[in-house]
Amino acid sequence: MSDSAVSAASAAASVDSAGSVARAREAAEIESVFSHPPVAPDASAAYGDHPDQLVDFYAPRDGRAGAPVVVVLHGGAWRAPYDRQHVSPFADFLARRGFAVASVEYRRGGGTPGQGADGPVAGRWPDTFDDVAAAMDALPGLLARELPAADTRRIVLTGHSAGGHLALWAAARHVLPGDSPWRLPEPPPLRGVVALAPIADFATAVRLDVCSGAVGQLLGRAEDHEERAPLTDPAVLLPTGIATTVVQGTADPDVPQAVAEAFVDAAARAGETVGLTLLSDIGHFPLIDPAADACAVVAEELAQLAW
Repeated sequence: MSDSAVSAASAAASVDSAGSVARAREAAEIESVFSHPPVAPDASAAYGDHPDQLVDFYAPRDGRAGAPVVVVLHGGAWRAPYDRQHVSPFADFLARRGFAVASVEYRRGGGTPGQGADGPVAGRWPDTFDDVAAAMDALPGLLARELPAADTRRIVLTGHSAGGHLALWAAARHVLPGDSPWRLPEPPPLRGVVALAPIADFATAVRLDVCSGAVGQLLGRAEDHEERAPLTDPAVLLPTGIATTVVQGTADPDVPQAVAEAFVDAAARAGETVGLTLLSDIGHFPLIDPAADACAVVAEELAQLAW
C-alpha cells in the first residue's frame, strides 16, 4: 500500500473513531436526561381554555420569601410528543437552587397529513406564538396567586432548544411591527434571558437542517415563510435591550454551535452584546439534566441575572 493510501486509511479510521465516540456520548447524554422521573409541580394554573394552555409552578425548596422567578419554556422542536414533563426535573432542580419556577406549556405541532414526513409537524401557526405571548402576559397575575412569596420584580426567562427560540422571541415582542398582535408597547419586565442551545437564527438552522426541517414546518406553508420569518426569527428581532446569554455545548449534534454563533453575530451587528457561554465537549441535553455539571452552569448563569 502506498504512503498516500495508508494516510487516507488512517484518516478515515480516525474519523470513524471520532464519530463513534460522539454517538456514544450523545446516547449517554440522552439516557441520562430522560432517566429522571417527572416531578409533579406544587401548583398548576390555566392561562387559556385549551388543555395545553397551562403553567406549572415550583416553589423554592428552601422556603425562602422573595425568591426570583425563572420562567421555563421547554424544547422538543415545537412538536407535540415533547411536552413540559421532560423538563420537570430541571424545574425541580432550579427550585432546589432557590428559584421560584414557572414552567410553561404551549400548543405544538401535531400529525397534520402531508406535513412532517419524518414525524409530527413542528409548531402550529399562529397558536404556538399566541400561547407564549398569552402565558407571559398572564404570568404576573398567576404568580401573585400561585407563588405569592416570589419576587416578580426579578424574572429571568429561559428555554431549551425550540424553547430557547421561544424565550428569545418572548423577550423581543416590543421589537415586533406595530400591527403585530403579539407586540408589546415596551420591553417586558425581565431581568434577562438565558437561552440554552436555542434555535436562534433561522437562516443557519435551515441551512443545517436543524431538527429535520423544523423551522420550515414552524412557519407553515412555504409561500408564507417570507412574511412570517421576520416576525419570529430572534436573529432579526434585534436589538432588544434585554440582557441575554446563550449557553451552548460545543458537541451539540441537534442544534449546532454555529446557530448560537450566528445569533450572537447578528446581535453584534445590531449594536447589542449577547453573552455566549460555550461548554466544551457537551451535547444538547446536559444543559437541562440535573445530573450533569452543565446544568449547574446554567443555574449560575440564571443566578447572575436574577440576583
